[in-house]
Amino acid sequence: MTSSMEERRRHEADRASAPEASTASAPRRPGLILAVCCVSMVIVVMDLSIVNIALPALRTDFDAPASDLAWTVGAYALVMAALLVPSGAIADRFGRRRVFLIGLAVFGAGSLACALAPTVGWLVAARVLQAVGGTMLNPPALAIVRDAFPDPARRARAIGVFGSMSGLALALGPVVGGALIGEFGWRAVFAVNLPVVVLALVAAARVLPRMRSGRPRPLDIASTASLAVLLASVVFALMEAGSLGWTSPLILVAVVLAVASLAALVIVSRTSSHPLLDPELVHSRHFVGAVAMAVVALCAFQVFLFTATIYLQEGLMLSPWQAGLGLVPIGVLVLVLSPSAGRVTARRGARTPLVVAGLALIVAGVALLVIPGGTAEWLLVLPLIAIGVFLGFVNPPISNTAVAGVPSERAGLAAALASTGRQTGTALGAAIAGAVLAPSLAVASPAGALETAGRPLWILLIALGVALTALAVTCAPTWPRGQDKTGSGA
Repeated sequence: MTSSMEERRRHEADRASAPEASTASAPRRPGLILAVCCVSMVIVVMDLSIVNIALPALRTDFDAPASDLAWTVGAYALVMAALLVPSGAIADRFGRRRVFLIGLAVFGAGSLACALAPTVGWLVAARVLQAVGGTMLNPPALAIVRDAFPDPARRARAIGVFGSMSGLALALGPVVGGALIGEFGWRAVFAVNLPVVVLALVAAARVLPRMRSGRPRPLDIASTASLAVLLASVVFALMEAGSLGWTSPLILVAVVLAVASLAALVIVSRTSSHPLLDPELVHSRHFVGAVAMAVVALCAFQVFLFTATIYLQEGLMLSPWQAGLGLVPIGVLVLVLSPSAGRVTARRGARTPLVVAGLALIVAGVALLVIPGGTAEWLLVLPLIAIGVFLGFVNPPISNTAVAGVPSERAGLAAALASTGRQTGTALGAAIAGAVLAPSLAVASPAGALETAGRPLWILLIALGVALTALAVTCAPTWPRGQDKTGSGA
């Protein structure tokens, strides 16, 4: 143990003393670099939420239960959660620009396969291919943005803009998806990615700098495999326990695999000279808090989005376009509030906007819980506004907290860990909502059953809001403008 720690310190010292020529100065045209990276964030994250509005159409076309539909969301998020960390390390090793361009091509191929899917199984497999491409985009993109803005204050604002794209894409996904489905059918929500990917490939090849770490971290295959098995086992158990039962042999095997892989991940991380979960990051209260808040926040939003899009169409009998329009207040508020959240984070730190986000989530859960079914439609705007405030304030400070002060050679890894938290939360949210709502969608008239089934999910939103607020108070830093701290320590 001691010798491996000493070897790790020597490796880090050697890497720090060997500056990389390609990163000696800030890249030119940082604004264009930021724009290209934001496009990658938008298309990858939007495909998490845009599918939610298509769930009723998919259920009709494929005659699939809610648990199967949840896999169209959960498989995408699960693969991204499992591969984002190694993708960050691969980008640091082989070049962030190269990995970014390959990721765009793979994501485009996955989108085409989704648009042509003849069965729900095909669609889930194509979503996996999409996710593999997505994992190769956002970790290097965030690291590229970080290196493009060497000044701490400008960097904080740039990362705030980049992080706000995540919330904006999540919020606009159902709106864009509703319009596309209403006009062209559900396949259009995947086909629309193709021209965007082509344009992004051309732009990225022209403006992205050739930058990578001077001595990138070796890949930790054992930790990567342990993390993938852990996440897959947990999500599978949550998604399938409702139909198979918690005492089913398959569910019990998944639980055992989850416990074993968690133990293996801890052991390997403690003994490896180059662990996937870097101890300097894992021992940072601020960084761990950022990852935990990402899990909580995205789990909450996915629970809301999965439930709301199905209820609006299956319960209130709205068209996909009408359901998408009903969620417009969320997108508007994210667009308006995210830049403010980024500015507040740059000046005063992440704690204030994250506390606001947590309290807004609590308000949304309470409103959804107390507003009775069949009430005036305008009252439903109140929880939508609260969700918009929550999403607008939560993403930029999480992104800043995760990578602020991280050395350039670890930026890809840190970005991947933060994104892993988001995708894990999304997969968990889809699993929970799909399992809870599946019985309600099996009845002939699901409106009343959906209202009843939604109550425990709204209580969950309140609990997640409390957890987010508590994490913000105890873990989020308060950094003044111009300082670039590591966030380590208590």
